[in-house]
Amino acid sequence: MSLITQLSQDAKKAAQKLAVLDTATKNTILRDMAQAIRSNKDVIKDVNTKEVARAKDNNLDASMIDRLILDDARIEDMAAGIEVIIDLDDPVGATREFGTRPNGIEIRKMRIPLGVVCMIYEARPNVTADAGALCFKSGNAVILRGGKEALDSSLAIAGLLQDVLEKHGLPRALITVVPNPDRALMQELMEQRDYIDVIIPRGGEGLINYVTENSKVPVIQHFKGVCHLYVDKDADLDKALQLLLNGKTQRTGVCNALEGLVVHQAVAADFLPKVAAAFKEHGVTVHVNKAGSEYFDGADVIDETQYGEEYLGLEIAIRVVDDFDGALEHIAQFGSNHTEVICTEDKAAAQHFQLAVDAAVVMVNASSRFSDGSQLGLGAEIGIATTKLHAYGPMGLESLTAEKYLVNGEGQIRN
Repeated sequence: MSLITQLSQDAKKAAQKLAVLDTATKNTILRDMAQAIRSNKDVIKDVNTKEVARAKDNNLDASMIDRLILDDARIEDMAAGIEVIIDLDDPVGATREFGTRPNGIEIRKMRIPLGVVCMIYEARPNVTADAGALCFKSGNAVILRGGKEALDSSLAIAGLLQDVLEKHGLPRALITVVPNPDRALMQELMEQRDYIDVIIPRGGEGLINYVTENSKVPVIQHFKGVCHLYVDKDADLDKALQLLLNGKTQRTGVCNALEGLVVHQAVAADFLPKVAAAFKEHGVTVHVNKAGSEYFDGADVIDETQYGEEYLGLEIAIRVVDDFDGALEHIAQFGSNHTEVICTEDKAAAQHFQLAVDAAVVMVNASSRFSDGSQLGLGAEIGIATTKLHAYGPMGLESLTAEKYLVNGEGQIRN
């Protein structure tokens, strides 16, 4: 039996034991996991420091290195994220009534774990703790296949979580990190449909496309984060500038960073000079259409075929549009169904925007950086679904469950 088949089979067996654990027991174990991460932060940092150094030696791009780094604050965020999950309602076992049919049979639906979740991701070692805790609370085993750049850090984090599982008499296979980054093993993972229930790829567009095109297991997709801020004619321009700078410059290598700015022509002359000055200070490269180019010195003038890029850096595409409908059309064409933001003081326009825009998260006067499971009250997220299967948007505990029908009768037969 191959390594991958053995890991997948072990995870399936382990999931059966987890599915019957009560919420109080799961929360006790999660509390111990959070403490294990805090108590061993120096161990994690030692391993991670070596990986970051290798990444720099190998000339990985800045956004990838940013995702790889685990400092004190990010390690504390991992532990705190697990504690947030403890306080969340456990979806497993929740029921909803469907009523009684004319023949007397009673129908309910009950939330159940998906079973075995496989995460395929790149240089984000914190995903190991996030995914491990979310899957554990929602009753799922998880198999984690990270990129080679973060493998040692992921193994170190998973080892701490596994030690806690073992201390409580549970199988280590509930949280598994594939110990070899060989791409052939990833392909084999995607063929384990007898043991793995869903695959969630998390990373660049190339990775998502590869998994989607090659997996025999159902895939929840998150292709890319091309998020826009639309500044309406009735926007508070000071507020809009703060939303723009936070969304673009606070952290660039993440999927909820802004990649596009759309501006109503009625406020372009007042707003874009402020943007130009702020972006010059922050070193942001600007790509802009002809209508907005007069406000930027040395900007790259582009046509509409050049929008829709995910830059993941200090770079943005700007478009001045004639009206509200022009903004909606731009977002519909170039957005990625991730997160879209409007800045406006017109409540009717805000409501129209939220109804009309097809994105997993649609915001009014709030930074795109809030499009995150922890920020939206879900605890850590396992991913952000941008395709409409059973989940859409940041995926928390409930998104890691399905529902089954419970039907009770008294001997009724169908005529």
